[in-house]
Amino acid sequence: MNSEDIAQYPSTSLEIPPIDILPRHVAVIMDGNGRWAHRHGLPRIAGHRRGVDSVRLLVRRCGELGIPYLTLFAFSTENWRRPATEVRLLMELLAATLENEVRKLHESGVRLRVVGERTQLNRRIQSLIADAEDLTAANTQLNLTIAVNYGGRWDIVEACRQLAERAKSGEIEPHEIDIEAIERHLSTRFLPEPDLFIRTGGEQRISNFLLWQLAYSELYFTEVLWPEFGPDAFDEALGSFANRQRRFGQTGDQVAARSRAHVQNG
Repeated sequence: MNSEDIAQYPSTSLEIPPIDILPRHVAVIMDGNGRWAHRHGLPRIAGHRRGVDSVRLLVRRCGELGIPYLTLFAFSTENWRRPATEVRLLMELLAATLENEVRKLHESGVRLRVVGERTQLNRRIQSLIADAEDLTAANTQLNLTIAVNYGGRWDIVEACRQLAERAKSGEIEPHEIDIEAIERHLSTRFLPEPDLFIRTGGEQRISNFLLWQLAYSELYFTEVLWPEFGPDAFDEALGSFANRQRRFGQTGDQVAARSRAHVQNG
């Protein structure tokens, strides 16, 4: 495991992170593309194509606000259950988006990384992902992570499997497997935990996305369909986040005291 891929962020189960008005890390389920297309009398893939425009707008807005981490759920391990034609078109759209957008992301200082099981993706997409990650590796303006063929349960199982192999080989002892050890083996180990989770399209489920990582995230659900989710809708989500009291197991009075101390110290 490359040490550069291991985040230096403590688990929210062990430490309370710095609290700010803006989230450091936003994670999004981009839902409602098919329903948007249906409402407009278009094929479902048209909604997914329109959704790419919303991705551009969100990336730009995060850059403007100085939000350093954005993670988007593009294709889940369960999405293979969709009709074969739709899956094929989604994979073609993913490849085309990588070909058309990565250079622009690079010029904007965005670092792109992809998490998920890549071996099920075709070789063209695997190559495009590797090239995109290599090209943008030194960028620091925004850390954009795309979850492709990703599932939260898959992520946890993979981490446990890696730890089991290390224990079997004698590299670590079973009692050394703790919260931090698991987090160091998750596919998202280079990211802080999301502060804000957004799901568009009206559904109120996490749908196997970042199950471990969302333990203390603020959840925000909106009826707005993803192709219509622009900067104003995002700012509404940020406004909701700013009004939340994030307790991390503490009482409200403790949180208030911590906030006062933060203000007094600067």
